[in-house]
Amino acid sequence: MFAIRDDVLHWVCSVAYDIDFVAVIIRSDTDTRKRGRTSYVLIGCEMSVKYMTYKKDLVQIVNSSRKCGCLFKLRVKPVLGGEWWMVKLLCGSHNHALAKSFVGHPYVG
Repeated sequence: MFAIRDDVLHWVCSVAYDIDFVAVIIRSDTDTRKRGRTSYVLIGCEMSVKYMTYKKDLVQIVNSSRKCGCLFKLRVKPVLGGEWWMVKLLCGSHNHALAKSFVGHPYVG
């Protein structure tokens, strides 16, 4: 349990860095007081999902991507009272080798 959302994000990123992968926010939403909308943050590996081209009519120059559809996901959401944030592990496995070092990695820059 964490007091604020930024504490959770800082903790997740530091633990992921120690384990040798980079955690990124995949999706997030804030409570807008509309029905059915609640605050949450979905955190995953930087290699999660797949690379999607946004302009389909252009010729694709880059044929490779860092994305490989990694399954690792965490869900961060406030507890019912709204004062504390809770972390839930949705999937703890990776489908790729973890980084041996971050030398030359974009995360370090």
